[in-house]
Amino acid sequence: MRAALDAAREAAQAGEVPVGAVVMHEGKAIATAANAPRRLHDPTAHAEILAIREAARILGHERLEDCDLWVTLEPCAMCAGAIAHARIARLFYGASDPKGGAVEHGPRFFGQPTCHHRPEIYSGIGEAEAGALLRDFFRKRRT
Repeated sequence: MRAALDAAREAAQAGEVPVGAVVMHEGKAIATAANAPRRLHDPTAHAEILAIREAARILGHERLEDCDLWVTLEPCAMCAGAIAHARIARLFYGASDPKGGAVEHGPRFFGQPTCHHRPEIYSGIGEAEAGALLRDFFRKRRT
C-alpha cells in the first residue's frame, strides 16, 4: 500500500484526485499508477485502469488471475468492472468512497448476479492516510 500511497501523493501534486494503484504479481510490484484523467484528457485514466493496463502489457495477457490490486480508494463502477474483466485475484483498498465507490457502496458491483468474477476483497488498509490525502486535496481545492 505504501507504493500506492506514494502514487496518490504524486497525483495530488499534479492536480489530480490523489488515488494510486499497484498491481502485484508473485510478490512483486509490476505496475504502479496514479490518477491521470486531467493530464491525459481521458476520463477512464483512473489509477486502477492504468495499473491494470500496464500489468496486462507486462505479462502479455489480458487475464491477471494471479495478481493482486492495491488501491488507495474504493474502486468506482468502471474500475470494478475492469477488475472483474481482468480476473484480479485479490483487491486491497484503503479509504471507502460513499459517493463514488462501487464495492461496499453504490451498486456493490461484485455482489451483483451479473458479475462474472469476484476478487477476494480486503478494505481499510492504509485507510487513515488515504483518507487524509483526499480530504486535504479537496480542502485545498475549495479555498
